[in-house]
Amino acid sequence: MTTLVTADFVVAHDGHGHTELRDGAVLVDGDRIAWVGRADDVPAGAGEHERISLGRSILMPGLIDLDALADVDHLTLDAWCDGPAQRRLDWSADYFARRHDVLTAEERSTMRRFALAQLALHGITTFMPIASEVHSAWSETHDDLLDVARIAGELGLRTFLGPSYRSGVHVTTEDGGSTIAWDDESGRRAFAEAVRFLDTVESLGDPLVTGVLAPCRIETVRAELLEATARVSAERGTLVRAHALQDLAERELFATAHGTTPLGLLERVGLLNERLVLAHGVYLDVHPEVHGEDRGDLAKLAAAGVSVIHCPLTNQRYAFLLEKLSQYLDAGVNIALGSDSFPPDLIRGIDAGVHLAKAQHADLGRGLLAEYVDAATSGGARALHRPDLGRIAVGATADLSAFALDDVRTGPVDDPLRTLVLAGSARDARFSMVGGRTVLRDGAIPGIDLDRLREDGQRIFDRLKAAYGERDHLAEGGAPLFPPVLPPFGAPS
Repeated sequence: MTTLVTADFVVAHDGHGHTELRDGAVLVDGDRIAWVGRADDVPAGAGEHERISLGRSILMPGLIDLDALADVDHLTLDAWCDGPAQRRLDWSADYFARRHDVLTAEERSTMRRFALAQLALHGITTFMPIASEVHSAWSETHDDLLDVARIAGELGLRTFLGPSYRSGVHVTTEDGGSTIAWDDESGRRAFAEAVRFLDTVESLGDPLVTGVLAPCRIETVRAELLEATARVSAERGTLVRAHALQDLAERELFATAHGTTPLGLLERVGLLNERLVLAHGVYLDVHPEVHGEDRGDLAKLAAAGVSVIHCPLTNQRYAFLLEKLSQYLDAGVNIALGSDSFPPDLIRGIDAGVHLAKAQHADLGRGLLAEYVDAATSGGARALHRPDLGRIAVGATADLSAFALDDVRTGPVDDPLRTLVLAGSARDARFSMVGGRTVLRDGAIPGIDLDRLREDGQRIFDRLKAAYGERDHLAEGGAPLFPPVLPPFGAPS
């Protein structure tokens, strides 16, 4: 049995890059794409097939999110303050000594189900989750990630994952200063859990689950643990996703502790190679707050084969901006995309990146929309070393996403990608398929009660929000941690 998927617009790959196919059709046989062309030209003798007619939609390669959330509160609460107020959201030094898991194992599983369902609802077919260590006693465990794999399997999503690990954590001291508190033994145990998880994934033999090594923010990981990460990666050919080059304070910490830059340390410990997927990669020499000129950092990344996960929407919301996407691409650096915030909307992320590029170049013609679409699809596939993903072409794996363009609020359709990015969002996801299995149909996930999901998400969010007060170094002595945008009705002026 084959499946024929038709849509008014299809982003098809011609062997060189993405192209626009109108009134298109994709024939899926098993987990592979067997034919791509105009709907009127479906080859005779293609066999009996199910037909999925998407109508006024754009059918794209499945979206790849390599910095995807597995929680419900990231950025929602912490992107509205800076300086002393921001440090109140970190662990206090006192809490470090009595840290604990905020959620039970069952609640953590509920949170993950909410988060992963959100990925599917937003048209993401392949993801690499990021951790939410602020709510855990230390870091993710082997069993935590096995649960992620289980939920992803139930939903039908493709995942690259491993438990995050660290040697230290940012804490706020009694006087409001910031430092890193270290627990090396916990860091070594967490790394052992990560390596054990690689063995477990191998034993599962699930084509939708691939194990990776996922150190936390690299300034919180000891150099010897990063060296061990590089050794295991080399021995097993395992990808490493590391969060680095995402703020100036990180550069200052590395200059003091290691006498080098974060990029210099990654090279020193043996991680700077084609298996490294670098989340953010913002504060390089080209950034105006560093040197504001190219002194070779981009060339070094490109020569090593490192991929950068660009998170344009999160960059905008936290006000640390990549300088500029075109420079990275011109230097030969592969770019993938990540959502890194809630909701996991890569379409809005592309929109944010496109309009940032216009402003940075002071040129409306430099929106780089095609480049951003490539990053969300083929760029992610290149980062994962999976050339069968990220493209709609004969022989490619049948991972597909479709977004509706038929809502009257979308307006007239000219160029379908421009229309989707300007007038739509990933909430317009109508259909998705992973390895030939339908994951999203008519905007819903089969078997998922969305009303129950919403209630579960709110309940978990409320628990996580309340826990910040326990970690606040000011305890009850400070202003409200999360003041509303507007004063409550009836409050004294």
